[in-house]
Amino acid sequence: MAEKAQPSANFSSWPVIAALAVVSLPLLLMYAYFFIDTVTVKEAGSLIPSSFTIQHWRFLWQTTEGKPNIWIVTLNTLLFASSTTSVVVIVSSMAGYVLSRLNVPARGFFLAGVMVLHAFPSVTLIIAIFIVLQMIGLYNSLIGVILVKAAIDLPLGIWLMKGFYDTVPWEIEMAGVVDGASRFRVWRSLVLPQVGPGIMALGLFSFLSGWGEFILPQVLAPGNQVQVLSVYLAGFLADDNNYDFNMFKAVGLFYVIPVLIAYALFHKYLMNIYGGGSKG
Repeated sequence: MAEKAQPSANFSSWPVIAALAVVSLPLLLMYAYFFIDTVTVKEAGSLIPSSFTIQHWRFLWQTTEGKPNIWIVTLNTLLFASSTTSVVVIVSSMAGYVLSRLNVPARGFFLAGVMVLHAFPSVTLIIAIFIVLQMIGLYNSLIGVILVKAAIDLPLGIWLMKGFYDTVPWEIEMAGVVDGASRFRVWRSLVLPQVGPGIMALGLFSFLSGWGEFILPQVLAPGNQVQVLSVYLAGFLADDNNYDFNMFKAVGLFYVIPVLIAYALFHKYLMNIYGGGSKG
């Protein structure tokens, strides 16, 4: 009887899948048309392409006048996103364990402060951050904007990692301590593997957040040598003298491709980012 019920259950899910496919179809068509539009030429007012071209992608092999090289910009974006992710994951994985397992002074006050810090939008702090970076000589540098982005993302990362650590049974740590392992060894060898999905989810979330960040790089690192892709893309809209909408679309597609690939490969980890507990 159980074997006969399984096909029925699978068949009953098809209406849901069909409905989701219909809802998603316009979005898929939009991306397909977006790509076609970047490799074709159309007459004014026409929706049907008249010829094929790769000239809209010429920014890949030649530097656009008045703009930095696209590969330097891409490298800056990759460094910015990956460095921010590394800082957030490393600090959050350690701080979350301390807040979850150790009876540190003012623990509840610190947790409340973490949530309050996360509630502040970064744009409300931008003037103060701008002044501080100028005073310490990190304005218009990748290091400065990386530190700022990581500091803004850390409250959420710490809170999420604490939730994942709360779900790990105490017995795992007690077994390691009884066997003579240090607290650091227990954390590294026994506890950290248990929260691996949480670390992967936080890392992916932080990387996508850094890859798509615009306000902080635009204000704190506007120079051509430290420009990131979001600022580079926005520059096409601000350039009235050399406005090229077709190239703007091609750069936009180039910018979004890594995000689509990352999401397709690691989306199951991203779905786990709110899987941790939230015990006090």
